[in-house]
Amino acid sequence: MAEAADELSTPLGQKTTSKTRRFRLPFTAMQALAVLLGLVLVGFVGVALFNDNPLGGEPVAHIALRKASPATTPDKQAPAGPTEAAKAAAKPPAAGGDARNDARTVTIIDGSSGKRQDVVIGGGDGADRADGDSPAPTSAMTGVDPRLLEKSRYGMIPVAADGLKPFTAYAADADRTKAARAPVVAIVLGGLGVGAAKTADAIMKLPPAVTLAFTPYGADPGKLAERARAQRHEILLQIPMEPFDYPDNDPGPQTLLTTLSSEQNLDRFYWHLSRLQGYAGIANFMGARFIASDPVMQPILRDAAKRGLGYFDDGSTPRSVAQPLASAQGMPFAKADFTIDAVPTSAEIDRTLVKLETLAKERGTAVGIASALPVSIERIGAWIKTLDSKGIMLVPLTTAMLKSKSS
Repeated sequence: MAEAADELSTPLGQKTTSKTRRFRLPFTAMQALAVLLGLVLVGFVGVALFNDNPLGGEPVAHIALRKASPATTPDKQAPAGPTEAAKAAAKPPAAGGDARNDARTVTIIDGSSGKRQDVVIGGGDGADRADGDSPAPTSAMTGVDPRLLEKSRYGMIPVAADGLKPFTAYAADADRTKAARAPVVAIVLGGLGVGAAKTADAIMKLPPAVTLAFTPYGADPGKLAERARAQRHEILLQIPMEPFDYPDNDPGPQTLLTTLSSEQNLDRFYWHLSRLQGYAGIANFMGARFIASDPVMQPILRDAAKRGLGYFDDGSTPRSVAQPLASAQGMPFAKADFTIDAVPTSAEIDRTLVKLETLAKERGTAVGIASALPVSIERIGAWIKTLDSKGIMLVPLTTAMLKSKSS
């Protein structure tokens, strides 16, 4: 009937065209894309949940350590490959040598659980390390006396033994007879070990009588300290201590804090002591709050004195209790009279150096501290060249400590 009605209402001479029905999908393109992305996500989650790979695709190196064949002789041994290199790393140190010389750390990864374990091969100082918080093994330094080292859970740390002390064993050479008669100046350059370039400049551009103080941080502070000693510099180890504005101003990991017990601070102290070797004494690194507190400073200086170390106070706070505590322990001590580059400009550095030499003439001994800024190294180096003409002797810090103690 509808068709007949259409024909009746259609004007004469015109045909009715029937409308073609379009085919439509039951979903839109956006819906299809969403479903596709959902399937990809479900597949990814499935792989993550059910694939037995706890390391998440992290590359893993497998090293096979095999015993050498009895038939192998030195003259017929094959060229060293990866396995031979691993065996060489595991070779025990020679008798009477420092066990740290051949220490190597290998990380063992459990393929089923993903658990990591650090194992020291060949070194006697770190065989117990599996806690992951110990520093990288420090290579033994040239001229370090193995009798003046003892094992801690972090590595080898200094100790007095057989009547020897690190303070005397590692003190730089100096004409102490002449120093007893002449005005003397000691210069300590601190903050070394972090930044190989500035440390190298300090080592090579300043004369051996300049004492270099290393922080325990950096990729390999022991290697840089060894280089300094090879150039006949005397070295100190700076111990990070709590400043007044801590933690806004944070010296670094394992900082000694006034809020910790003496046992906790001593444990942190040993961590720092293990970072390098061959130093004659220790110094504070920052620490205005810590060095002003007798209860927390006393255990540290008592332990350091027993180990035969000297102590250098950078003079950053007048409230420091270090001098009376060190004196009570019979510990060699010195305090900086001036921070040479407190204002790091050539003019101000030169003015402070003049003050330093004036004090040396008046009192007989003066000590200055500076950082390893290029301008500081340049101005101090130029000033040192003028000291002979002024009748002033540049000496290592240990010599200045001994002169002050005797006078």
